[in-house]
Amino acid sequence: MKLTVDAERAGTRLDAFLAAVGAAPTRSAAAALVEKGFARSPDGAVLKKNRVLAEGEEIDFTPPEPAPAKPEPKDIPLDVVFEDADVIVVNKPKGLVVHPAPGHADDTLVNALLHHCGSSLSGVGGELRPGVVHRLDMDTSGLIIAAKNDRAHLSLSAQLADRTLSRKYEAVVIGHLRSPDLTVSAPIGRSPSDRKKMAVTEKNSRPAVTHFFTLEEFPGYAHLRCVLETGRTHQIRVHAAHIGHPVLGDAVYGGAREGFGLTSQCLHARELSFTHPATGERITLTSPLPDYFEAVLAKLRRL
Repeated sequence: MKLTVDAERAGTRLDAFLAAVGAAPTRSAAAALVEKGFARSPDGAVLKKNRVLAEGEEIDFTPPEPAPAKPEPKDIPLDVVFEDADVIVVNKPKGLVVHPAPGHADDTLVNALLHHCGSSLSGVGGELRPGVVHRLDMDTSGLIIAAKNDRAHLSLSAQLADRTLSRKYEAVVIGHLRSPDLTVSAPIGRSPSDRKKMAVTEKNSRPAVTHFFTLEEFPGYAHLRCVLETGRTHQIRVHAAHIGHPVLGDAVYGGAREGFGLTSQCLHARELSFTHPATGERITLTSPLPDYFEAVLAKLRRL
């Protein structure tokens, strides 16, 4: 923010001025921020807290964003598919954010897990994401796993990295694949034209591989199984759009369609398979297609 010293506050110290105009909660807080270099002159020079200000002097003051508050437990209903002392697998509804973010401070899966599990969540992901091993988009429904201790978290993260933690999704897309089975290998990174979106790009990207399998075709649409080989942000949605078959209902990546009652993408995390961190047993869990997804299929079958 740019601040200008008025006649009333001319002759005061910089730290006192910042507190007086409300740029910092107290003079001591202002002093600490100035000492860290957050107050500068228009030419970029770092100012000192005891600088005596003149009328008309301009100050560029850009304090850091406040640290997010530690998430608190909240009684949000959970559809628990599997749980023991090491892991918990939840069938997440669409519309539920996985971890706290701007606009969703206390209504997330993490808040629900803290209420359900108490202190028994791993800390590997940091205090803002306790137990979180992987994510689902807010409007993607289906299975998600969380770790209840650090040993389990490290094991599951390793499985995610070496691709032995398997995730299979189902989606309805616009159009038909050029072959019943199709693998897309295309790097994904932040969109160069829209920082809120991801895109297939060579710039600042990471390798991404998605396998698509046709389950059923309808006039102008197809029901697919989608198997992730990597786990990039929005991967299925980006790859589907990249090959010209965006996920139905996905307005962000070009799949919006009227007449289906959808407010977001028709994408569901159907199956999760992992090796149990403690027992070594291979566990495979499935989630039934939710009502919104079945309603879309029923409508398509009537076309």
